[in-house]
Amino acid sequence: MTLLDARQTRPIEGGASFSLGNRLLRFCWGLAWLLLARFTPPQLHGWRRLVLRGFGAKIGRGVRVHSSVRIWLPVNLELGDFCLIGPGAHLYNQGRIVIGARSVVSQGAHICASTHDIADPHFQLLLRPVTIGEQAWIAAEAFVGPGVTVGDRAVIGARAALFEDAAPDGVYSGNPARLLKQRGLREP
Repeated sequence: MTLLDARQTRPIEGGASFSLGNRLLRFCWGLAWLLLARFTPPQLHGWRRLVLRGFGAKIGRGVRVHSSVRIWLPVNLELGDFCLIGPGAHLYNQGRIVIGARSVVSQGAHICASTHDIADPHFQLLLRPVTIGEQAWIAAEAFVGPGVTVGDRAVIGARAALFEDAAPDGVYSGNPARLLKQRGLREP
């Protein structure tokens, strides 16, 4: 069985567990976030950006990541300019997560970029990248599942569970999330 590399499209040999190097990096990351960022005042977004960049995350200008955010591994994370990751959000990025400019991931939201092959007797891990477009909103406690693409300006409502791609400007709600309407933005 193969495990998809989070930074590449080609498969790599492996199983459900990660290499010792990967586990050590995640241990160092967890310790660094705990000691350097977890208890920082809310306004120190610049400092938290620096810590994330130090562990390989691609972070745009003006990004705001709250100190209570949980990130599995920064090297698998890309945040566009001026996006916001709210308090208690969980970015479970075993696979790659890309969040576009000016998007908001609200408090307690969960974005998951991996799953398991339920047909495999070894229950192998499958990495499925998640892409969230520009100016999208993942509302409070919403879940975005593995391999999902959220279109530009889409809204995923509070506590929604999204398992399929969301169209640009679509407003989604429920579990599983369903399209309710088009956003219909007013002219500025």
